[in-house]
Amino acid sequence: MKRNLNAAVVGTGFIGPVHAEALLRAGIHVTGILGSTPEKSITAAESLGLPRGYASLEEILADDAVDSVHLTSPNRFHYDQALAVINAGKHVLCEKPLAMNSVESRWLVELANQSGVVAGVAYNIRFYPLCHEAAARVAAPDFGDVLHITGSYVQDWLLKESDFNWRVLAEDGGELRAVSDIGTHWLDLVQFISGKKVEAVCADLQTVHSQRQRPIGGAKTFSGDVSGETEPVSIQTEDAGSILLKFSGGGRGSLHVSQTTAGRKNCLRFEIAGGRQALSFNSEQPNSIWVGHRDQPGQTLLRDPALMHPSAANISSYPAGHCDGFPDTFKQLFRSFYGYIQAGDFSAPRPFPTFEDGHREMLLCDAILKSHREQRWIDVEIEK
Repeated sequence: MKRNLNAAVVGTGFIGPVHAEALLRAGIHVTGILGSTPEKSITAAESLGLPRGYASLEEILADDAVDSVHLTSPNRFHYDQALAVINAGKHVLCEKPLAMNSVESRWLVELANQSGVVAGVAYNIRFYPLCHEAAARVAAPDFGDVLHITGSYVQDWLLKESDFNWRVLAEDGGELRAVSDIGTHWLDLVQFISGKKVEAVCADLQTVHSQRQRPIGGAKTFSGDVSGETEPVSIQTEDAGSILLKFSGGGRGSLHVSQTTAGRKNCLRFEIAGGRQALSFNSEQPNSIWVGHRDQPGQTLLRDPALMHPSAANISSYPAGHCDGFPDTFKQLFRSFYGYIQAGDFSAPRPFPTFEDGHREMLLCDAILKSHREQRWIDVEIEK
């Protein structure tokens, strides 16, 4: 890489420190971190070994040393914060969802394109090396036409009525929750791998707990801490759902998403059936992928940079037998994002999830929510 770039991180919850650590591993200097209070900023900076705990977003934007800002704050802040970062002329990488609705995300796309900054969305699961390998194999002639794509993304961290997080509240996370929080990861991934866009959806969503117990003092993501006094709160967002899909080119598919499946901690699975081969992947076993054939034995491909497509080998830091994991996907995403910035040709294709991709996911969420409410197939809006 050329000149060392400097990034600041907004958010000190579960995913903010993940960004900070991955940035450092990717060779990007982190100037500091911002929490919801100055005290949280200082505590997070000290625990992560960062030079500074910022007092406000304005302080970050006024810091001339900061080239880019990573937004890992609650969903309701993404639009305003991304807007401020872009207007300050700094690059931005935002956690999903990009905004609370497609009106906001559409404007962010337009503003980013007008401003000339580089803008990305943290759909990190693309950056498991074998997901890039899958994309290369699906694009190859011997895979055949994509016939159907099926899979799921399931977790259990909201299984109990006493499990609570700001994401369950529509005013904080948006009208969709399980679909927006994890389902869009799956949807982004399979569209990236297949090269096919979801054109129509038919969704049936489920709220397992219409009421949850909210800790009076608040709760952290994945903390499991349900001690202390609570208060009942009504829940309108979904815990689970099933979605039928129509892809461009005639392929069909289905997605099951759940945050209430006991024993599943963070399990994304897909199976893509082609006219000559099939591929299957499980994110909890990310260093192997199954390759199916009709007229010869199935294969299990282990992650090995020496045997993979160059696009996959390029995001695989370790030799065969030395496993890549969840934190490495962020490192590779950030290497792609900052490598693009340092290359300097912003007219070149962007090898990372863009604001356009984030907006596309918001349009998908619009269609899924409308389909559930009207109990019918809904076409996904196409941007012109």
